Amino acid sequence: MRSSSRGVVDAFIVMDVMEAARAAEATGRHIIHMEVGQPSTPAPAGARTALAQAMERDALGYTVTLGLPELRKGIARLYQSWYGIALDPGRIVVTAGSSAAFLLAFTALFDAGDRVALGEPGYPSYRQILRALSLTPVGIPTRVEDRYQPRPGDIPADIAGLIVASPANPSGTMLDRDALAALIGAAQAKGISFVSDEIYHGLHYEGRAVSALEISDDVYVINSFSKYFSMTGWRIGWMVVPEDHIRIVERLAQNMFICPPHASQVAALGALDCIDELEANRSVYAENRRLMLEGLPKAGFTKIAPPDGAFYIYADVSDLTEDSRAFAAEILDRAGVAVTPGLDFDPHRGGQTLRFSYARSTADIREGLARLAAFMGRHV
Repeated sequence: MRSSSRGVVDAFIVMDVMEAARAAEATGRHIIHMEVGQPSTPAPAGARTALAQAMERDALGYTVTLGLPELRKGIARLYQSWYGIALDPGRIVVTAGSSAAFLLAFTALFDAGDRVALGEPGYPSYRQILRALSLTPVGIPTRVEDRYQPRPGDIPADIAGLIVASPANPSGTMLDRDALAALIGAAQAKGISFVSDEIYHGLHYEGRAVSALEISDDVYVINSFSKYFSMTGWRIGWMVVPEDHIRIVERLAQNMFICPPHASQVAALGALDCIDELEANRSVYAENRRLMLEGLPKAGFTKIAPPDGAFYIYADVSDLTEDSRAFAAEILDRAGVAVTPGLDFDPHRGGQTLRFSYARSTADIREGLARLAAFMGRHV
């Protein structure tokens, strides 16, 4: 059977690493997971309780396409609490994870053949979703001295859109208000659609992250319950769109998804009332970050841009390897620690970088750092 050229996308390498780690565990090995950006904690207790009650009470059938009105109002209250923004709930679109939000955003904003820019290193699925929609991703090589964030002067010519993430994956670095405003202003001056990936908001360790909505309403903002709310497998996210795009996105979502999962929406609404529990999770990540920033250089991974948020550290390992995928496989095999090759995030320079996640328990992080130090002592 013939296949579409749109289906020819690269593998998501971290998922391949995750499978290799699972296979190792199936043989009885104890693997420390520093590869995947997934909290080890479950959905908050209030989310689980809300769903259990709803399952006994309701059929949990289709909801309206844009999401439960109560959930959209709850998300709007979150913007008031976090950023001081009085956000119209009507501009909020609940989605089946942030992945569905990116599909909707890219389909609503861009025509086939359009060029869309993104910083490198960056989240790999941006590129692959764009390609699957017959769009052309245009990488912006960022610099370690800029903490892997793009500058306004880096924006390429002849593009239709710009995707920016703060905190970023894989670096965990953030843009301050002035830097984010400069990027938004430069894009809007050129008629470029601006998409702000904010799925790691809430996970900060010094100053808080700035939302693009604090600067402009003429942007698309994408967020998720996966990271701060510890609900990766529930596949529930949201996007905020300009008022004149609500109906455009609604029509697309009606036909692509009908609605987000009802059960996950109920749980997400319950999660919004669990901030104390979620802040306790964040304090664990803060301690893990401290340990990583102290332990990775001692192990021999010295070239890093310290992260402001999320739960990642991106390391330049050009002094150790030119093949990060083979190096990560060696670390998994010999040290029992799963890490992600930088090729996932930067197809041109990623052979010389690794991403370390510190989303697991503090005990796992301590053990992982000890194993890495022992491995590097033998490797060198």
